[in-house]
Amino acid sequence: MQKITRDVLIDKASALLSDGTVSCVLGWKKGEFDYDVTPAVFTTHDELIKDFVFSDFCGANFSKYLVSKTKNIEGRILVFLKPCDTYSFNQLLTEHRFDREKVYAVGIPCEGMADISKVRAISGEGIASIDTSGDKMLVTTLYDDEPVEIAPCDFLAERCINCKSKKHVAFDELIGEDGDVIDSNRFDEVARLESLTPDERFAFWQNELSRCIRCNACRDACPACTCEKCVFDNPASGIENKSPANEFEEKLFHIIRAYHVAGRCTDCGECSRVCPQNIPLHLLNRKFIKDMNDFYGEYQAGAEVGMRAPLVDYTTEDLEPGEVFDRRDTDA
Repeated sequence: MQKITRDVLIDKASALLSDGTVSCVLGWKKGEFDYDVTPAVFTTHDELIKDFVFSDFCGANFSKYLVSKTKNIEGRILVFLKPCDTYSFNQLLTEHRFDREKVYAVGIPCEGMADISKVRAISGEGIASIDTSGDKMLVTTLYDDEPVEIAPCDFLAERCINCKSKKHVAFDELIGEDGDVIDSNRFDEVARLESLTPDERFAFWQNELSRCIRCNACRDACPACTCEKCVFDNPASGIENKSPANEFEEKLFHIIRAYHVAGRCTDCGECSRVCPQNIPLHLLNRKFIKDMNDFYGEYQAGAEVGMRAPLVDYTTEDLEPGEVFDRRDTDA
């Protein structure tokens, strides 16, 4: 698959700005470090030349940003969407969260994005610079004279290793060749957890969720979490944003959030990507997706605009709650 460069994206953005197709560009801007890439809005060619970046650390799913940006910016917004992003894009359109006419979507191919925690595990701390322009990542640290070479297989994020699709399901224009839906192994880890005893599963999630610091990064980055006011921000709810005081509160936040996005989660992996504690939160959502596939038939949120999730589309053939346990007993 073609690897898209920064210059290609800048040329496309500049052309669309120049001819008036769009008024601004939603893209990536370098932060304090090479791996600290952040979404930003650009309005001129000069701004693009100065600050626009595109590297293996441009993993942010821009779909959610359109919810607020389309309300606050005049004119049409250019957004670059990787294949996985387009599923969230469609799902948000299904939920009428932004005006499609205010967006010009350009699909770009993706070979996978980097996980900085994997990079640090190989290079060590004190990263000074990262070069992602070649086939291998070159990492220079404050403590080594020679850069460390890291192959893609060693730095790719888990969601990219188990990518569900290289195919764009929404775009106005496509750069490069489109890919295909992939028969990935993304449910293998869920199946492994299902094979554990209840006590073992409880211990696994207790260990993972006990690291949660309630920063809300998962909620804030999740394309399926777009409520204008979250129940966890409501002081009258009794469960407002606060550090967990006990084990129950640790689990409550993430379990409620997983139920909240059930049937709407596109498995983009943003929750795990932004978690500062490296909690594999996407596995909770994948468990829901796997169960819905098993009990109601395969369904991929965001595959088409207007699709109804199994949980909101009643049929007389729907599974009864008791049957779920019967099937699990049979499978065991």
